[in-house]
Amino acid sequence: MASFNKVILMGNLTRDVELKYTSNQTAVTEIGLAVNDRRKGQDGQWQDETTFVDVTLWGRTAEIADQYLGKGSGVMIEGRLRLDQWDDKQTGQKRSRLRVTGERMQMLPRGGAGNGAPPQGGYNQGSQPSGGYGGSSPQYGGAPTQSAPPQQDSGSGFYNDPPASQGMPPADDDIPF
Repeated sequence: MASFNKVILMGNLTRDVELKYTSNQTAVTEIGLAVNDRRKGQDGQWQDETTFVDVTLWGRTAEIADQYLGKGSGVMIEGRLRLDQWDDKQTGQKRSRLRVTGERMQMLPRGGAGNGAPPQGGYNQGSQPSGGYGGSSPQYGGAPTQSAPPQQDSGSGFYNDPPASQGMPPADDDIPF
């Protein structure tokens, strides 16, 4: 049977980014993402529900997140689900949790795109930022103008690692947290 593991999330960071490096000098960061959902309840009143998701970013994507994002920054993450399992040292019980391994990241302007839709534009290879980024100021979630933009996916505005680093992440022994 075929399988498919793809997650796309858009939300705001719950804390500042803390960049760390594995023993082989691969950049890694774990970000917390708050994803809001608003729907009408049975009583007709709007109800807000927030889901908190842990996302691990690797390589250049982690470095870009550390450089340009902070608590409250809007971001869209594309990645895959990963199940972490361990034995609780205090109780001896088996524990597990789902997390997202981010493969691509797009920074969003502060306050969202206005109408709930993701912004258009982003980096085009070798050019200035375009579309909904609000200029070159990092405070709006866009990356500053630079002559060599971070690697991206064919002008879509997503930041991703080179194909060599998109395989399996390093062993758990190499993760510094």
